[in-house]
Amino acid sequence: MNAEPLPTEPARAEPVRFDTKIAVLLREDLEPWQRLNVTAFLVSGIGSSVPEVIGEPYEDADGTGYLPMFRQPVLVFEGTKETLTAAHTRTLSRALPRALFTSDLFTTGNDRDNRAAVRAVPTAELDLVGLAVYGPRNAVDKVLKGARMHP
Repeated sequence: MNAEPLPTEPARAEPVRFDTKIAVLLREDLEPWQRLNVTAFLVSGIGSSVPEVIGEPYEDADGTGYLPMFRQPVLVFEGTKETLTAAHTRTLSRALPRALFTSDLFTTGNDRDNRAAVRAVPTAELDLVGLAVYGPRNAVDKVLKGARMHP
């Protein structure tokens, strides 16, 4: 049996493996709409601040262009408030790129007010509902200790 692809078949590329990870950790008690909203806001922080996570622009067969997206998967996890607080502490101690979303941000409607809401609360008292982190796989895995994959 011939293992080589037939001339009409595209050659199969090896799977792409990343030595880094983009992860989002959500508090388990969020409503579905909140989970989506928090995830969208958090990953915008990673994408805008860590240029190497962004791939090339897309183009369909007709030549219509589309914006670039992340070059690697985003893994979404959930956990208790305590898990989120511990993950935040570990992220800070490892100085990994991170974005946060606090419960106060559900009551604001713009970036200026969001930043003011976060600035008003000391680090140890932030009521975290979401955290995004980027870094080496093993470091991100350690940050997420105790969290579980989002269902």
